[in-house]
Amino acid sequence: ALWFFKNDKSKMWQANLRLVTKFSTVEDFWALYSHIPLPSKLTSGCDYSLFKDGIEPMWEDSQNKRGGRWLITLAKQQRHTELDRFWLETLLCLIGEMFDEYSDEVCGAVINIRAKGDKIAIWTREAENREGVTH
Repeated sequence: ALWFFKNDKSKMWQANLRLVTKFSTVEDFWALYSHIPLPSKLTSGCDYSLFKDGIEPMWEDSQNKRGGRWLITLAKQQRHTELDRFWLETLLCLIGEMFDEYSDEVCGAVINIRAKGDKIAIWTREAENREGVTH
């Protein structure tokens, strides 16, 4: 499921988070991907999240609350050269289940667009599962 967050300080955090759509095939993913703005075109304060169906992109979700994340921080200069490629490669790893037998440990991924630098994170289900998290 693809989610979009746009920071509006006049609203509660959860009110800024919207489910864009769900998809179940690679073809549907590409149809979606080709019709949304690339991350480098989003304004500061926006996020995209791609999570497994039934998992919301928030730590309060029961699937995430014991989890952790792998975080990549990019300098703001990288936004126009590498951000979109890194995000697409992350998405393709998620939908292609490239984490092999550890795919069940991955809940989703988030990209944060921020003025000081952008971040891409892969969220994991169980932070204490060392083998599944560090494989």
